[in-house]
Amino acid sequence: MHAIIIGAGIGGLTAALTLLRTGWKVQVFEQASELREVGAGIQISPNATRLLHRLGLAEPLRRVAVRPVALEMRRWENGAVLSRQLLADVCEATFGAPYYHVYRPDLLAVLAAALPSGIVTLGQRCVGIEQDEQGVEVAFENGTTARAEVVIGADGIHSFVREALFGPESPHFSGSIAYRGLVPAERLAHLQLERNSSAWLGPERHFVHYYVGAGRFVNFVGVVPAQDWRVESWSAQGEVADALAEFADWHPQLRAIISAVDFTNRWGLYDRDPLQRWSVGRVALLGDAAHAMLPFMAQGAVQSIEDAFVLARCLHAAAPASQPEALTRYEMIRKPRATQVQAQARQNGTTFHLVDGEAQRQRDAHLAASVGTNPLLASAWLYGHDVEAEVDQV
Repeated sequence: MHAIIIGAGIGGLTAALTLLRTGWKVQVFEQASELREVGAGIQISPNATRLLHRLGLAEPLRRVAVRPVALEMRRWENGAVLSRQLLADVCEATFGAPYYHVYRPDLLAVLAAALPSGIVTLGQRCVGIEQDEQGVEVAFENGTTARAEVVIGADGIHSFVREALFGPESPHFSGSIAYRGLVPAERLAHLQLERNSSAWLGPERHFVHYYVGAGRFVNFVGVVPAQDWRVESWSAQGEVADALAEFADWHPQLRAIISAVDFTNRWGLYDRDPLQRWSVGRVALLGDAAHAMLPFMAQGAVQSIEDAFVLARCLHAAAPASQPEALTRYEMIRKPRATQVQAQARQNGTTFHLVDGEAQRQRDAHLAASVGTNPLLASAWLYGHDVEAEVDQV
């Protein structure tokens, strides 16, 4: 069996590994001229790390990742701790897999290194897809073509494959943008930052920082209301002075982190309303192409990893003639969960940005009520879920 994957991001490369694991021949075509991941930090929760470990990636992941001690929520102006959820050993004991912070390029490099040579072809922009009962032909901008039994569109929020299947549509703008940056850790040594995931909540804004790159860098993301900026790009240049101005009245620690960065990027935050379908015949979508979501659950890449494992399990059990039905089964299994995470991410965008007042005080009281408990248990539906086991039950 032969599958073509369009897109060599985290979801596309994971899908290549999971399909190879089940005996499929795989080709990955990427429009960029080099294999690279833009962006900075990424959080990989136990529902994904347990899966990546099954691909034999436990040791390379451990070498590049940071295992955070805790997830903290803090008050914007004075740093008061609203809640503290232990991770590290507590998370592994609860869910049987670690919670990691990873530099996105490091994760992509780990995935790419696990693939045999010749799997990924760069500089190939997909411009056409045609299918018949036996397979799918993909056309590229340079005039070449490729054919396989199945094609997977893992080509992101602006997916060509999705548009080819369902027609053009516009993503949903959240009303927020994010300033993001990466600071060498030694520049912030005087702050004595713990190895936590720290989220500072304030009026119409929030700010997150944590270590990545095996502790070499501090990654930060500051989410603020949008004015006239709506560019959906990880790499659009921002101004450090503008980021500082957005957090002018916030705690000095945050301003120290922003001030230490060499440059910052601005990123318009978009998601998409849930699609009615993820597949047509022998072509299916994966990751952001299927369910682009806001980053307020730290689940975008994680959900694409879950997609890849379910996709491979469904196709592994399918005879050639029933492969379209296998893609429908993949969609049936994955869509409810991904849609739930999308919705929760949108809700968090509201909850995190409450202006000071009664609703904010109720939120903070709810966070404080978790102190002394194991709030991870409330996340069991997310972190404790094993998608491969789910396939066997459906």
